[in-house]
Amino acid sequence: MSKRSINGADFTAMVLAGAEKLQQHAEHVNSLNVFPVPDGDTGTNMNLTMTAGANELKKNNTASVGQCAGVLSKGLLMGARGNSGVILSQLFRGLGRYAAQYDELNTQQFAAALQTGVDTAYKAVVKPVEGTILTVAKEAARHAVYFARRTTDITELMTEVLAKAKEALANTPELLPVLKQVGVVDSGGQGLVYIYEGFHQYLTSGSTAVQHSVQGQAPAPAAAAPVLTKPVNVPSSVQSSAQSQLHTEDIEFLYDMEFFINRQLGGTGANFDEEKFRKALSVNGDSIIVISDDETIKVHVHSKTPGDVLNLALLYGEITQIHILNMREQHRDLLTAGMDIAPMPELFAEIPKEHSTVQAPAVPPADDLAPYGFIAVSSGDGISEIFKSLGVDVVLAGGQTMNPSTEDFVNAISSISAKHVYLLPNNSNIVLAAQQAKDLLEGEREVTVIPSKSIPQGIAAAFAFQEDDAVETNTESMLEAISQVKSGQVTNAVRDTVIEELEIKSGQFIGISNSKIVAASDELPAASQALLTTMLVNGDEIVTVLTGAEADAEVTESLISWLEETYPQVEVEVHEGGQPLYYYLFSVEP
Repeated sequence: MSKRSINGADFTAMVLAGAEKLQQHAEHVNSLNVFPVPDGDTGTNMNLTMTAGANELKKNNTASVGQCAGVLSKGLLMGARGNSGVILSQLFRGLGRYAAQYDELNTQQFAAALQTGVDTAYKAVVKPVEGTILTVAKEAARHAVYFARRTTDITELMTEVLAKAKEALANTPELLPVLKQVGVVDSGGQGLVYIYEGFHQYLTSGSTAVQHSVQGQAPAPAAAAPVLTKPVNVPSSVQSSAQSQLHTEDIEFLYDMEFFINRQLGGTGANFDEEKFRKALSVNGDSIIVISDDETIKVHVHSKTPGDVLNLALLYGEITQIHILNMREQHRDLLTAGMDIAPMPELFAEIPKEHSTVQAPAVPPADDLAPYGFIAVSSGDGISEIFKSLGVDVVLAGGQTMNPSTEDFVNAISSISAKHVYLLPNNSNIVLAAQQAKDLLEGEREVTVIPSKSIPQGIAAAFAFQEDDAVETNTESMLEAISQVKSGQVTNAVRDTVIEELEIKSGQFIGISNSKIVAASDELPAASQALLTTMLVNGDEIVTVLTGAEADAEVTESLISWLEETYPQVEVEVHEGGQPLYYYLFSVEP
C-alpha cells in the first residue's frame, strides 16, 4: 500500500503492530541469550517495555504523529525493563524528539527521525560496542536516510529499512565474537527487527488487517531473521565479550562524576561563566555536560582528577548529590561478565532529565522524614525476608525473569518518607531501569543507585550501611562492600553450547561465577563444588549459601560438609533464599 506520509493514526497502528509482532516472538528472542541459562529475558523485557508504550498510545493517540511519538516515548521510558528495554526507550525517545514538530512525516522526515533515535541512544553510551541492538538500529537508519532521497513512498522506504536491519542483524556475530562462538545473533537486535516487521506489516497490509491482528487475530508467524545453527570455534586469543574490545587502560578519564552546585549557598561569589567552566573541566576530562540556571548547576564529567573538579565547583556554591564511579573498576567487572551488552549506570549519565508522567506523588507522604530509605530487588521469599531484616523499606519482586520497570522504581521511591533513598537493583540487567528512575526524579528526590549486580552484593551493601553516617560515607562504604563480594550461582543449561572451550550440554548443572560460566556437570554437587573451588582463593574467609526453591536438603547438607572439610578456615552461613531457577546462590568474602 503506497503512502506518501504517516500521521498519528498511521504511527499508532505501526507501533501496535510492532508490539504485537514482538510479543509473538518474545520467546524466540529470549532463546538467543548468550548464556544457556533458563532465564534469558531480553525478549520478555523488550516485550514488556514495548507493551507499556503501546498501551499509553492506545489511551492518548491523536492525529498528530509528533504528539503520538511523544506519548510513546514517555510510555516506553516509564515502562522500560532491563538493559534492552532502556535502550529501546532511548531509540524511540530520540525519534519522538525529532517528530515533535510535525503532524505528518514524509520519507525524508521519517528517516531523519530514525537517525535522531540512533544518535540519542549512542550519545547515552560512553563506549558503545558494535554488534548489538545499537548496530542494527544504526545501519537501518543510515540506509533510511540514503534511500529516502530516492523515494517518496513510506512503504517502500520501510521495506528497505527492514531489509537492512535484517542484514545488520545477521552480521552481529562478525562484530561480537561471543555471538559467533555460541551460534546466535544479538537478541536485542532481533527484537528490534521484529518491531520493524510490525511496522512493515501495517504499511503493506493496511489498517484493517493490522487492527484485527492487534485485537487478537494473530497473523501467520513471519520468518525469523537469520540465526546461526551451530557454534563456530573461535581462537582462544579472541576476546569473548563486547566490553573486552576495550582495554581497561584505554579509559583515560576514569572517574565518572555527577553532582549539583547550589549557587544560593556557599561559594566565593565568583561570576559563573559556563564556557570557561567547561574549558576548565576539559583540561583533564571529557563527556562534559553542564546545565545551569540562576539557582543550580548540574555537572557531569569524566575526569582524571576528581579533586580538582570539586575544588573548581566549590567556587560557585555548595556541592550536593555527589556521584563518583571508577569506570576502570566497572570495566574490569564487565570483562568477567562475558555478556552481549552490560552497560552500567554511568553509561546513561548523559541522559537529560525528562519529567515523569507517573501519577504517584513525587514528594514523600509524611512530614517527618527519616534520613534514609532503602529499596531492594529480590527473587525469593527468603531473600526478601533477609532484606527486610536489614532495614529495607520496599522490596520489589524481580530478578532475571521479572525485571521491575522504571515506573516500579519511581512509585517505590515516592512511597518512602525519607530524605535520601538508596536503590539496590541486585542484577546487572536492572541497574539501568533504577538509574532511569533516579534521573526522572532528579531535583525532586535525593536518590543514589548502588550498582549491585547480584543478590549477595545487595546484601553486603545493606550490611555496610550505617544510619548515623553521612550520605557520601555510606555510599563509599556500600560501593566498597559490593566490590569485595564474589557471587556464584548454580542452575541448569537450557541448550548445548561451547563457551571459552567449556562444552556444555542441555540439562547439565552449570556454575556461574561473577556472570562467567566456570563449571558444567551432570551432577549438582560436582558443579557446586567446582564453582566454589574457583571462587575460594586468596584466603577468603566467609561463604554464604542461599538455597533455592528446588534445592534438596540432603544435597545441601552434603555440600556444607564438603566445604567445612575442604576449607576449615572458612565460616559458612546457610539461609533459605527460595529463589526460582537457581539451586544455590553463593557469596564469598575475604
